[in-house]
Amino acid sequence: MIWGRKILCKEHLHRDRLRLPVLLFLMSIAVIFLDQMVKRLIMSDMTLGMSIPVLPGIFHITYIQNPGAAFGILAEQRWLFISVGFLFVGAAVSFYRRLRCESRWMQCGTALLLGGAVGNLIDRIRWGEVVDFLDFRIWPVFNIADISIVIGVGCMMYALFRQDKKGAEG
Repeated sequence: MIWGRKILCKEHLHRDRLRLPVLLFLMSIAVIFLDQMVKRLIMSDMTLGMSIPVLPGIFHITYIQNPGAAFGILAEQRWLFISVGFLFVGAAVSFYRRLRCESRWMQCGTALLLGGAVGNLIDRIRWGEVVDFLDFRIWPVFNIADISIVIGVGCMMYALFRQDKKGAEG
């Protein structure tokens, strides 16, 4: 059992057998594709450290390379991040059968988290660092994969909160 549900729930085994996995896969692929294409555009059209004001003083497109995790912590730990990235992808694939019985919030959150994690993993494998470019001036520079990870975790937390609330009421 996971989060109080049977691992294989009958209503999900028959309904959405193929459609759901394809939609979740496409969601992850869309995040990876968008993230990588925008990073490629940034890298080809900008020099490292270059900043283009979109809304001066508020939002800039700034090309940096981050050797660490969020906010640059654990800088220069490339192999640690690559290992953790592969472990996460492996865990997501191995727990897929359980995920089919979870709420749509949990499913979408996992797909977004996976897409973002793979997007940043590709950077780490290719260049040893993650390409960041969204700069709001009051926050560290980040990228599309980071947004996807944060939204994915938010969806998963919402799903868990709703589930705990339903359990407490029922």
